[in-house]
Amino acid sequence: MIKHSLLLAAASGLALTAAVSHAQASSPPAAGEWPALVKPAPDAPSILLIMTDDVGFGASSTFGGPVSTPTFDALAMEGLRYTQMTTTGICSPTRAALLTGRNHNAVNVGNVTDAASGFEGFTSDIPKSAATGARLLRDAGYATAMFGKGHITPSWETGPTGPFDRWPTGLGFGHFYGFLGGDTNQWAPALYSDNSPVEAPTDQPGYILDRDLADKAIAWINRADGANNGKPQFIYYAPGTAHAPHHAPPEWIAKFRGRFDRGWDAIRKETLAKQKALGIVPSSTKLAARPDAIPAWSSLTDQQKRVYAHEMEVYAAALAYADDQIGRVIEAMRRQANGNLIVVYVQGDNGGSAEAGIDGTANEHALFHGLNDSLDQIDARRSELGGPTTMNHYSSGWAFAMSTPFPWFKQLSSHFGATRNGVVISWPDHIRDRGGVRPQFHHIIDIMPTLLDVAHVSLPAQVGGVPQQPLDGVSMRYSFDNKSAPSRRNTQYYSIWDNMGIYHDGWFAASMPEIMPWTFGRDAAKPAHIDGRQWQLYNLGKDFSESTDVAARYPQKLAEMKALFEAEAGRYKALPVHRYEGMAGRPNYIAGQTHFVFNGPADRIPEDVAPPLATRSFALSADVRLAQGQGNGTLLALGGRFGGLSWYLKQGRPTFRYNMMGGAQTTVSADTALQPGDHRLGVQLTRRPAAEQAGATLTLLVDGKPAAHGEIPATVNLRFTLDESFDVGSDRGTPVAPDDYAAPNLFDGALRQLSIDVK
Repeated sequence: MIKHSLLLAAASGLALTAAVSHAQASSPPAAGEWPALVKPAPDAPSILLIMTDDVGFGASSTFGGPVSTPTFDALAMEGLRYTQMTTTGICSPTRAALLTGRNHNAVNVGNVTDAASGFEGFTSDIPKSAATGARLLRDAGYATAMFGKGHITPSWETGPTGPFDRWPTGLGFGHFYGFLGGDTNQWAPALYSDNSPVEAPTDQPGYILDRDLADKAIAWINRADGANNGKPQFIYYAPGTAHAPHHAPPEWIAKFRGRFDRGWDAIRKETLAKQKALGIVPSSTKLAARPDAIPAWSSLTDQQKRVYAHEMEVYAAALAYADDQIGRVIEAMRRQANGNLIVVYVQGDNGGSAEAGIDGTANEHALFHGLNDSLDQIDARRSELGGPTTMNHYSSGWAFAMSTPFPWFKQLSSHFGATRNGVVISWPDHIRDRGGVRPQFHHIIDIMPTLLDVAHVSLPAQVGGVPQQPLDGVSMRYSFDNKSAPSRRNTQYYSIWDNMGIYHDGWFAASMPEIMPWTFGRDAAKPAHIDGRQWQLYNLGKDFSESTDVAARYPQKLAEMKALFEAEAGRYKALPVHRYEGMAGRPNYIAGQTHFVFNGPADRIPEDVAPPLATRSFALSADVRLAQGQGNGTLLALGGRFGGLSWYLKQGRPTFRYNMMGGAQTTVSADTALQPGDHRLGVQLTRRPAAEQAGATLTLLVDGKPAAHGEIPATVNLRFTLDESFDVGSDRGTPVAPDDYAAPNLFDGALRQLSIDVK
C-alpha cells in the first residue's frame, strides 16, 4: 500500500514538472510584471532651494544692505527680486511652512520646536497629512537631498532611536547632512549624516561648517548625477548662517574692518538710499522710527561703539563667507542640470535677531540664564569674536539696522522687521525679465507650490495612504513674465508668541510688541496679553515700510482687520494665542525614569533626550578597569566649553568639572591617582532646594569611600546647551574643561558600566 502511494506521488510529480517546463517554454516573462520606474516630466528642472538664517531684508547688498553678497547679486541680475515676500518671523515655523507649502500652525509648528506646547497647531509634529515638497518631488522621480539646518524635528524625537519620521530623511529627503537644532558651532558642529551622528573632519586645518556643507553638497550632486545622469535633483541648502554663533574665517572678518564704525543709524540711511536706487522700495519710502529700546549711535560711549562695530564686522563676514560657499554649490548644480536649473534663494527665515540685547554676547548659551558677559568682558575678548572660543551674537541695534527699512526684528511677527525677507528666483531661458523686480505680496508658503508647478508635480489626494491637507500656498509662476500682475495672495495672518498681525488687500494690522526678544526667564514666561492690547494699522499702498500708524484715522478698518485676524488664525489652528502656556506634559520617552544604565560608551545624545542632569540632584557610578599606564579620559560629559559638566580622569585622578555657562568654573579632584585594576567610582551632586541657580555640594567616591568634596556656588536652572550633547566615555564637540583636556578626550580604560540615578 505504501509502495503504491509512493509510485502515484512520483508520477504526479513528473507530470507537474512536465507542465511547469511546458509553461516556461511557451510563456516568456511578462515585462509588465516589473515595477514601473517613476520618471519626472521630460522638461522638469533641477531645483536648488537656498535659505539663509537670521538675515533681515536690509542685510545683503542684493537688497541694498552693507554686506557684500556677490553670489546673491549675480542671481538677482539674471533672475527676479521679490520685495514683498514674508516669512513667519522665527526659525522652525518658517522652515515648516517653506517645505510643506502650508501655514505653520496648520502643520503644528506654531513656534520653534524647542518651545512646543500642547495646543493644537503648536505641538511641533508635522502630520503625515502634510507631505513636504521633498516627498512629492521624490515620489515624482527626483533625487532629493538636504544640507544644513533642520529645526523641524520634535525635540523628543531627536535621540538615537528616533522615531525618524520627522527627521529630514523621513520627510522626503533621500540624503541629509547637517544639524537638527536651531544652531550649531561652526568650528565644532553637532552633525548627522542621514540618521546617525558624525564628527566633523579633524584633518582639515581651519575647518568650518559652511565650507564642509558646500563640500558635502557638491560631492553628493556629482555622485548622484554620475550614477543617474540626467535625473533632476532637488537640493534644499540651509547653512544656518547667519544665526548665532556668528563664526567666520579670520581673513574674512578682516575684510570688514572699519566698515561699520559710522554706526547703525548711518547704515540704515545708506541702506534705504541704495534700496531706492535699486528700485526695490518705492521712492517715497521712509525709515520706520528707531524704537526707544535701541539707543542712537551718537549717544554711545567709545567703548560701546568699538565693541558693537566689531560685532557687526563678524556678522558681515559670516554672511559673506556663506554666500561665497553657496556660489560653489550653485556652480555644481548648474553643471548637473545642463542648463535647466531653477534657483530660489530666500534671504533669511526671519529678520535680524535681537536676542542678545544691546551689548551682544560672547556666549549665546549664557543668555538664557541671564548670565551674559558684561560689556567690559566682551571688549576684553573682542579679538576672539567669530573664533572657536566664542558663541557670539551682535547687538540688537544691528538687528534693527539689518531689517531696514522696517520696524522691529526677529520674533516680533506683528511687524515686517521680523517677517519681510528678500527672495530671488533665477531660471535662465524661462525668466525673460532678467534683473527684474516683483512687488507682488507673497508668503513663504508660496515657494513650494511654485517649485511643484515648474516641476509639473501636483498634490495627490493621498501620500503613503494618508489623505492630504490642501496646500495653503499659491504658485508665483504667474509673476515670472508679468511684473504688473495682481498678487494672488490677498490675505495672510502672522502669529508668533503673542505678536499678532494680519495682511489683507494692501492693509496691515499689527499688535504692538510688548516683550522684547532679549527677554528670558520669568519675564518671558508671562501669559500672553491679548485683551486690551494696542494695535497699529498701516496702509501699505502708501507706506511700504510700516512707518506711519493710521489706526486713529481708520478705527473701523482696524476693527475689521482684527476680526479678520481672529478668523484666519482660527482657520489655521493658531488660536489660542499664547506664549509659554501649555508646555507642561511635553512628550518624553524617559519621563519619570530616574535610573539609567550604560554598558559601554555612548555619544552625541541630545540634551533633550538625555538623563536630566542639568536641573536635578544626581548620583553617578562607574565600574572601570585600568591597565598600567591608563587613567585619562572622560567618563561622562554634558555640554561643552560654553556650559556643562564633566566627570573625567586626569593622570589617574578622578575629577569633576562644573562649567557655569562659560563663567565660574568649579573643579573637584581626588588627591590620589588610581592604581591599575578594577575600581568603582562615584559622584554625588546635591542641589540646594527652592532657589533659581541654586548652589550644590559635590562628593567624589572611589571604591565606596569619599575621595574629594567641593561646593558649587551656582547651578543652571534650565539647560546647558543648544547644540552639544551628552556623552559617556568621551566629551564630543567642545570640551567642558578646555584648560584640562581637548575633545574628544576618550577614556583610555575599560568602562564596563556607568549608571545614573537622578533625584
